Amino acid sequence: MKILIAIASKEYSGPTLRVGMQIAKALNASTTIVDVAEKASKFNAKVVGLVQERMDSWEFDRPGIDILEWAFNFLAENKYISPTLVEEGFPKNTLIEMEGNRSEVFLKGTICKDVQLILRTGDIIAELRDEVKLGKYDVTIIGGSGKRRMAHDLIQYIDSSIFIVNQFDPNQKYRILLAVDDSTGTKGAVKFGIRVAQAFNIEVDILTVSKIDKFGSGYKSAAKRAGKFMTRAGIKFENIYRVGDPAEVIKNEAGDNHIIIMGASSKNPIMKFIKGSKPLKVMEDCKCPILIVK
Repeated sequence: MKILIAIASKEYSGPTLRVGMQIAKALNASTTIVDVAEKASKFNAKVVGLVQERMDSWEFDRPGIDILEWAFNFLAENKYISPTLVEEGFPKNTLIEMEGNRSEVFLKGTICKDVQLILRTGDIIAELRDEVKLGKYDVTIIGGSGKRRMAHDLIQYIDSSIFIVNQFDPNQKYRILLAVDDSTGTKGAVKFGIRVAQAFNIEVDILTVSKIDKFGSGYKSAAKRAGKFMTRAGIKFENIYRVGDPAEVIKNEAGDNHIIIMGASSKNPIMKFIKGSKPLKVMEDCKCPILIVK
């Protein structure tokens, strides 16, 4: 499995990086940490170029390097990378310049297959989309910021599952709320639910929601199938059936002590924009972390 952790600042990306590395450790996943720095406008490009020359000659750091160094120090303090690398310090002088707006450095991990630091410059949505496409990541982990429009765009246009670290409390004892129905995305959500439950040794609530006071055969079969997979994996679970608006019911059942896992919408982007989708509606007022599986 390959995980991409998107960070943006020292002040607000701490929980994102912490949770991301916990997931990487639990799943022994290949992990990349990426920061997307703002790109200079064309109007200021010439001036910025001159300043960059001065920065290089005076050994000043370009934008974004300080965020990567902060991430490196986090990895070092939590013993996620080789002690030899820690002694040598942040290798900013060994950043490899790649094509486009991308620089990278590889680190030797201690708890997962490998760790990579990436610095990109430009529009955050476009750069993360390109990074996911280039690296073929399974999961992209982002912070639960107040920029809901950005989260909406990431969910719709990035070709990987999205884990939103929203109001994560490291002292909270979480359960998984696995939302299932007869859609094509449920199968993938169940598989991810099992992996997360096994990795963190937590129990699962399988939630099936019907808009009417009746559960069709497709919904019943999906819930039953999910339960069978949990039993085979040795995971404790409970089947819950509720009637009402799916997004509202999921949010209410989740509260602040669940990690929501659900499949992505199968609607095309235009229909999502016009009518929205269940995952997007759940995310809007969600008070806990949420994994949307693609």
